Amino acid sequence: MSLPQNTFKRALTEGRPQFGLWAALADAYVTELLATAGFDWLLIDNEHAPNDVRSTLAQLQAVAAYASHPVVRPVRSDSALIKQLLDIGVQTLLLPMIDTAEQAADAVAATRYPPQGIRGVGSALARASRWNRIPDYLHTAAAELCVVVQVETVQGMENLSAIAAVDGIDGVFFGPSDLSASMGLLGKPGDAGVRDAICKGIGKVRGAGKAAGVLAPDPGIAAEYVAAGATFVAVGTDTGLLSRAAADLAAAYKKTACAATPVKGGY
Repeated sequence: MSLPQNTFKRALTEGRPQFGLWAALADAYVTELLATAGFDWLLIDNEHAPNDVRSTLAQLQAVAAYASHPVVRPVRSDSALIKQLLDIGVQTLLLPMIDTAEQAADAVAATRYPPQGIRGVGSALARASRWNRIPDYLHTAAAELCVVVQVETVQGMENLSAIAAVDGIDGVFFGPSDLSASMGLLGKPGDAGVRDAICKGIGKVRGAGKAAGVLAPDPGIAAEYVAAGATFVAVGTDTGLLSRAAADLAAAYKKTACAATPVKGGY
């Protein structure tokens, strides 16, 4: 049995644009449906969605047969949480609220076994090693792990060059919503000042030889970030798609009903 290849990491290394979707409905059946839609990657969110280790595991299993690569965001960058996610088979992590190079280095260390890092050794119990059926998993696992850190504060932007330079960081992802709040522009992730800061940040990350990513549900803003050099972009969320489509459908039929001439009498 072979260690699964991280196709997402390879694509980032080669500079091939990867378009993704946020999976926040926390349901394996929904996430499997999304995996058939053709997105390069899906973000299984534990930070702002009601996921836990078991629901994340179920979604990993549900999408394993499809081409969409699962990326998992824990509720925080914590070595114990990272250990659990890696053991259930997560190969790409998006780690939130990274403000300093030291935090980025700690995140990388949490994904590596000693002596390179601090990841606890329990692969015999873990899906990641297919319960020790993958030969030499302990020595080869790191090669297929992709560590992406999320920079989403003014402090993080000030330390961006140092964060991007940390060995073992594969990419930096910008969070426009939290960044806008940190800039005093709460609720305005599409503000020109926020977009300008992110575009400049993308340039710094690419200059450090790392991949840059961002969440951009607006097609025009997404195109702006791609033009700036972003190589992995989340272009929507499952919650947004479902909510908008449901509301549009309901509104369309209510409009039709209001426009229809009432039938007088009878049934």
